[in-house]
Amino acid sequence: MRHIWPQHVRTRLTLWYVTILAGVLLIYGGSTCAIVLLQLRTQVDHLAIEDLETVEGFLSFGSDGKLGLRNDYRYHPYTAETQQRFLEVRAEDGTLLYKEEGLAERVLGGKPEPGEGVGSYSRRSIRLTDGMRVRVISRRHTIAGTPILIRVGFSEDPMWQRFWQLVIGLVVGLPLALGLAGFGGYFLARRALSPVERMARRAREINAERLGARIDVENPHDELGSLAQAFNETLARLEGSFEQLKRFTSDASHELRTPLTAIRCVGEVGLQKDGDREVYREAIGSMLEEANRLSRLVESLLSVSRADSGQIRLEQARIGLLPLIHEAATLLTELVEEKGQTLSIEGDDSVYVKADNVILLQVVINLLDNAIKYSPCNGRITARVLRRDSLTACFEVEDCGPGIPPEHRDKVFDRFYRIDEGRSHEAGGAGLGLAIAKWGAEAHGGLLELNSTEAGCIFRLVLPIYASPSSTGRVEAPGDANAIDLSTQKIPI
Repeated sequence: MRHIWPQHVRTRLTLWYVTILAGVLLIYGGSTCAIVLLQLRTQVDHLAIEDLETVEGFLSFGSDGKLGLRNDYRYHPYTAETQQRFLEVRAEDGTLLYKEEGLAERVLGGKPEPGEGVGSYSRRSIRLTDGMRVRVISRRHTIAGTPILIRVGFSEDPMWQRFWQLVIGLVVGLPLALGLAGFGGYFLARRALSPVERMARRAREINAERLGARIDVENPHDELGSLAQAFNETLARLEGSFEQLKRFTSDASHELRTPLTAIRCVGEVGLQKDGDREVYREAIGSMLEEANRLSRLVESLLSVSRADSGQIRLEQARIGLLPLIHEAATLLTELVEEKGQTLSIEGDDSVYVKADNVILLQVVINLLDNAIKYSPCNGRITARVLRRDSLTACFEVEDCGPGIPPEHRDKVFDRFYRIDEGRSHEAGGAGLGLAIAKWGAEAHGGLLELNSTEAGCIFRLVLPIYASPSSTGRVEAPGDANAIDLSTQKIPI
């Protein structure tokens, strides 16, 4: 079932605007009519009270004992009013003492009600027998020692006539006002939303081949301008991610294709030759070497993919930085001995950091492995652990390699970036080690720096210092008697 509610925002805004305006006008019109009716009734009451006070001075008992009204009352200015006036006087027992001719057989009330007209004026609205609505004002009075009740009534028909004229005028004008407001509201809504339509048309033109296109920002200071800027910023991030993904896919395909091609070529050559056992062992050894390289590449790609998707969670604990360096160096002993290099480790053994042992160990291994690869045979590699300041610790790896030219220093941490493609393939690298190391440093709230000269490179890992070591894996917060166990904290990446 389709919704009856309009689909266009400008139409919905217009309907909402007209609906709210109608409610406001109805409240305003109703309040105005009520106030006008109250004022008209107050005017009638005021007129009747003044007339009643005048009547009190013109009433008197005649020689025959009957109550009469002086003739000069007929010339009272209130008699010239267009509203019809009625007068009757009754005794306390309800006996009718005087009634104007205008009432004929009609009366303004029967026997006086308890408290009617005592001490002040009594007000009420009644209907005469012919249906005429009359506003009646009553008050007690004494003439020649005789208590009486005077009732003065004025017709409410002129008052209600004026009231209904006002209501009809408002009712007739309301649709016209709403129609004009709706037309103007629709025009303003359409004009205000026209930039959104242009933005939508422009956005439809942007696709994977045109991610460099942007939405025009007419006014960067209003809400629509902010929306367009936010959309452009999103497009810029998507464009960067898309380009990075394309480069990553291309580089990964190239890196995966190289060892696979080598394995296939070695296998094909081995099958074509009729060699002895040693020939086949050499071929199989070459294939295993390429398979190992392929395995390391796949593991690196998986690490990068998991880091990008935020699936790696850090199991942070207090770790001694110098012992971690020794552990990493032990794992790389064979590579160091193979090239006849010297790896020296020095530094402050009291430096502790808060980190994931597995991730930080991988970062250190990557930095040491990078120094071993690019240092010459019989070269010297120095690893240092020191305090950079009171809040940060520093791990430095200094090699004696050829250094990195200035034009490449900003790119060495990019994925698959290699200065010398041929030498990197020979060394078994894929250009991911430093990228993973940089991610690991940033994941722990640190950073990875590079200082390079013609005599070698210094890679510097900077991490926040943990508090003083404790045998229980707890840290004493300064000024706090309670210990905080952080060994099981998990921080999403």
